[in-house]
Parts: sequence; C-alpha cells; structure tokens
Amino acid sequence: MKPAVFFERDGVLNLCETRGGQQLQPLRVDQFRVNENARGLLIELKRQGFVIIATTNQPALSRGLMSRSDLDLMHLLLRKRLPLDDICVCTSDDPHHPCYKPQPGLFLEAAFKWSLDLDRSFIVSDKWPDAKAAQVAGCTSVMIRSPWIGKDHHDFVVDDLDSAVGKILQLNNQLHTSTYAAGA
Repeated sequence: MKPAVFFERDGVLNLCETRGGQQLQPLRVDQFRVNENARGLLIELKRQGFVIIATTNQPALSRGLMSRSDLDLMHLLLRKRLPLDDICVCTSDDPHHPCYKPQPGLFLEAAFKWSLDLDRSFIVSDKWPDAKAAQVAGCTSVMIRSPWIGKDHHDFVVDDLDSAVGKILQLNNQLHTSTYAAGA
C-alpha cells in the first residue's frame, strides 16, 4: 500500500479571492488561477513515492451556479500544470453526504481506488473540514494557517505550502529512518 498527500483544491492548489472574510471559489474557468508555486513541491512529493490527489467540495455545481464544463476545464488546467494522480470531487450540496468534507468519503474512496495506506497519508488544507476528515480517515492533517482552519483538532499548523510539504518530507524521512533502524 502506498502513502498519499491529499491537497485541498481551493486556496491551496488554485488561488482564490477573498471578500468579506470569505474565500470565494471560482465558478468559471476564467476565474481559476493555478498556484504555479505548487508544481515543484508536488514533483518532490511524487519523487518520494507519494500519490498526489486534489480533493474538493464543489456544491456550486449542484446548485446550478457552475457549469460542468467549467468544472471539467478547471480540472484539466490543474492536471496540465500540476503532477496530480487524481482529483476527487464531491458535487453534492448536502453537508451530510458521505463525500462532502468533513465527511471522509473522498479519502476512503481514493484509498480503495489507489490502494493507499491512510495511516501514512497526509491532508494539506487551509480549511477545518479537511482536518476533521483527516482525523476520521486516519490521515495526518497539515494545515496552512488561515482564518478558515478553525479551532478543532489539527496535527500540524504551518505558515505556507512550502512549509507544509517540508513538514511532510520531514515526517516521512523520520518514519523511514525509524523503520530502517528497527529492522537493522
């Protein structure tokens, strides 16, 4: 089984505007701006053996505020510019739906599809629902400091995406070192 790093799409892999203290999800492809700084970081994680997956709640699709073609084009852009293995999307607007974060369904589905070891996997986000889903799914949460991380459980809180990936690589290295030492 392989470890994965799950990245929240909005605010981490793509840049979002904020208005009135709220992060605004892009609703049209012309509003979608890929975080180009993520590319090298994701390449390094892949080099270290991680499966790289974007996750996102997109209730705007169910509410009729976004077209499926815009959502598909956004994800095509993400795949072209970033080395993603998969993009897991929940389009339900029901917060109790099993795939709607903070429910762990997206992560459990990806674990089945990709034969992932969730205990060795990480979730990187700037929002509390991802930390809660990480806790339920058995992943380690690495939260990027933002007004949206909440006060619930977080495994780690860092300042930016560079620091998040650095923390994951550090923890992964410690795991390999301790595993190697135990087997020696």
